Amino acid sequence: MIKGVIFDVDGVLLNSMPVWENLGELYLRHLGIEAEKDLGTKLYTMSLEQSAEYLTETYHLDLAPEQVIAGVNREVKDFYASRVPLKEGVRQYLNEFHEKGVPMVIATTGDRQNAQAALKRLNVLRFFQGIFTCSEIGSSKNEPDIYYAAALQLDTDPGQTLVFEDAYHAIRTAKKAGFKTVGVYDRANDRDLAHIWNTADIYLPEFQDFNIFWKRASAL
Repeated sequence: MIKGVIFDVDGVLLNSMPVWENLGELYLRHLGIEAEKDLGTKLYTMSLEQSAEYLTETYHLDLAPEQVIAGVNREVKDFYASRVPLKEGVRQYLNEFHEKGVPMVIATTGDRQNAQAALKRLNVLRFFQGIFTCSEIGSSKNEPDIYYAAALQLDTDPGQTLVFEDAYHAIRTAKKAGFKTVGVYDRANDRDLAHIWNTADIYLPEFQDFNIFWKRASAL
């Protein structure tokens, strides 16, 4: 029986991939500079520090890398605070879990303030009993610590707890720790789609009819 739910944020609750794909372009646009067409692809595999160095050198910015990083972070915060949307169908799932009295918490690798700003604006923050971040826990989702902490908040055993994730490594970690896993499709993880499909207890190409999902989850 499912007694609690843990949700990831980026790629699961929020359709936030566009900001990460277009972050460099958005930043340069504010500086009045036109970006190269494949800039997002080049920056996607880089760290924030590497991205700042690339932008500074390639576009001859008269700025220190620290200033570029600060500017990029402002773009991210603005996107979460004012533009990032919920994934289609998410609101129904949150409402249904709430109506069934199933408590929910968040476990994210992202920034707490960004997640709170977006979810509050979208009027869904009220559904969650807490937010756990990897930076605050002190370990990545290659380790189960964040899921165990979230389960303690829910007061549920792993086997009674659903974990919604879009990334293969996170699904793998949660499943090995005994949680029931739901793989959510996000284009950012296309390269791992076969692994996600074969690892998750339930795979959602989209947030489909909740009643069908709930029957499957209740049978786990």
